[in-house]
Amino acid sequence: MKKVLLIITVVLSSISFAQNKNAKARMEVDGVCGMCKARIEKAAIRAKGVKSAVWNVDTHVLKLIYDERKTDLKSIAQKLADAGHDTRAIKATDEAYEAIHPCCKYRSKDVIEAREGEKKKSDNKN
Repeated sequence: MKKVLLIITVVLSSISFAQNKNAKARMEVDGVCGMCKARIEKAAIRAKGVKSAVWNVDTHVLKLIYDERKTDLKSIAQKLADAGHDTRAIKATDEAYEAIHPCCKYRSKDVIEAREGEKKKSDNKN
């Protein structure tokens, strides 16, 4: 019986060590301005286990440091969607999107066309 408990303890402790308490990740998050930046970073930081969240307005990339023992990328993406911002994994509901400031409407035709133009320019430079 003692051997069984010892084996279970070793297995469980090895599973917990397999998760990184300072995992780094990047995810694309839609937004257009400084107000979006503040909202995205705030929503990410409010996810339990997120230690750092920095979103770049130009690249739309959110850089994260988080504790894998407390959260995962899907949960973080859900927090962002709840705040009104789309990720590749989860899209914000229409209600959440409509609640963001009018200047932050990244789904508008003009914003989408401008973004596609920026991508073409950056592709031509490379």
